[in-house]
Amino acid sequence: MIKPNAEFDIITDIGVDFLKENNIKGLILDVDNTLIDLSRNKIDGLDDWIDSIIKSGIKIAVVSNGRKKKQIDLLTKKHGLIYVFFALKPFKRGIKKAKKELNLCYNEIAEIGDQIFTDVWVSNRTKMFSILTKPVEMEKSFLQKFKRKVEDLYKARNWGK
Repeated sequence: MIKPNAEFDIITDIGVDFLKENNIKGLILDVDNTLIDLSRNKIDGLDDWIDSIIKSGIKIAVVSNGRKKKQIDLLTKKHGLIYVFFALKPFKRGIKKAKKELNLCYNEIAEIGDQIFTDVWVSNRTKMFSILTKPVEMEKSFLQKFKRKVEDLYKARNWGK
């Protein structure tokens, strides 16, 4: 069954203490609808959250299925983060690349993202700690709305929610 190890409303709700309690030494962060909204704006408090994570000694890699690196370049350069674009999640290619750059074992890494069938699925298959957040903003396209409905049905049927 595809189920996250933890769920939070938004990424900035995830505290350093929670990560340390779960022996997390590195994070792989999804981009779209986790760090930024559909208009490409960063979520409130993101820079401060990233700074607190880095200050705690936890490494961060940003991994996106997007093809355009410049979309998140400002954020990754500002904080000196590893960035893997065109990751092709739920395939492992981009995750393996980020893991190698983090120089950690999979069980020391948590992946944080908003999608069950990409972020959580690849996390679970690689034995990473998976954290599901709610989408920052609801998508407008028919395909994205349909995908979210399928995720909701899957959760209701398999997670008892």
